[in-house]
Amino acid sequence: MGSSARYDFDAVVDRRGTWCVQWDGVADRFGVDGLLPFTISDMDFRTAPQVLDALRSRLDHGVFGYTDWRQDDFRSAIAHWYATRHGTEVDTGQLVYGPSVLSQLSQLLQMWTAEGEGVVVHTPTYDGFRKAVTGLRRELRGVPVGDGDALERELARPDSKVLVLCSPHNPTGRVWTEDELRGFASLAARHGVAVISDEIHADFVHSGRIHVPWTRVAGATRWALVTSASKAFNFPALTGSYGLVGDPADRAEFLRRMETAEGLASPAVLSLTAHIAAYRESAQWLDEAREYVAGNLELVARRLGEELPELGWRPPQAGYLAWIDLRPAGVEGDAELQRVLIERERVAVMPGGVYGAEGFVRLNVGCPRAKAAAGVEALIRGVRAVTGRTARGVAG
Repeated sequence: MGSSARYDFDAVVDRRGTWCVQWDGVADRFGVDGLLPFTISDMDFRTAPQVLDALRSRLDHGVFGYTDWRQDDFRSAIAHWYATRHGTEVDTGQLVYGPSVLSQLSQLLQMWTAEGEGVVVHTPTYDGFRKAVTGLRRELRGVPVGDGDALERELARPDSKVLVLCSPHNPTGRVWTEDELRGFASLAARHGVAVISDEIHADFVHSGRIHVPWTRVAGATRWALVTSASKAFNFPALTGSYGLVGDPADRAEFLRRMETAEGLASPAVLSLTAHIAAYRESAQWLDEAREYVAGNLELVARRLGEELPELGWRPPQAGYLAWIDLRPAGVEGDAELQRVLIERERVAVMPGGVYGAEGFVRLNVGCPRAKAAAGVEALIRGVRAVTGRTARGVAG
């Protein structure tokens, strides 16, 4: 980062003992405590100082009664962010609110599908989508990223009712172009399929790429956009998400379900506070965080290029998750590599099988650079161990 940087992302924050899933919950997924984690998609950075200041001010008020999200401070902050960040005017009358993006997804799936009907997703697939879809007893129908023919075949099935987009895509970091998104909208309209676009990674799009919100391409499709500031600004534990739902009747039904059937009329006030401060005051923090993470991803690319050049790995177009295909290096499955990473290297890295793609890993580098370096070196040593390779040079 340049000399004009205001924020220190090299600072190490000890997250152990704070009940966080990434550090304190590592044994739940990997069976062993004390591993250095590169797992669930949150970052090891403190959130923006402006967000912290706003939270402290709200805490100082001392009264935490029932709260209404339908107030202008929240609505106008969202409109401001979309206008200044994404060059898009949003209709704040289309806004809805929910405790999380996945809770919104679940509610929309219950509105728009019945048990046994098909929900189409791109593969590899974020595991939260799989759990939501199969947990509701809907059929998950995967199509490979970039395979337009397979997508149309699945959407054309009479009982395929919803296309769930991850935009940008998790775990690959793919940023869909406007032409691709318009193609999805056209296919969905042709086959009478609703679209739910999860855009929680939208604010971490890297230089040279542009995120296009679904609202710009939706056309006549039945649609919802669901998102939150919590991913980009790193406050998911505060809960809180919002969405835009195109059809007025769908929007009214969504709100009815949330406020009556789910009993969620009052949102978390600290989440509203954090969203407003993030969108109104914290753009520079986000720019610097994204630039810093891009440096981590370049470090991963350099070291993999030096030690495992056959991978041909390049940084993703968005996000802080390095999705790495290890099959060209001779890693066929997940089990042996995971054993080595856990037992010998003492690191926790998400195996590709979680997303339906064995032989891959998802390495979270939303962290200080020293930790990112430790993670990629451990991965390189792990690959060497399971493939019988030796070092090509001295690690830098």
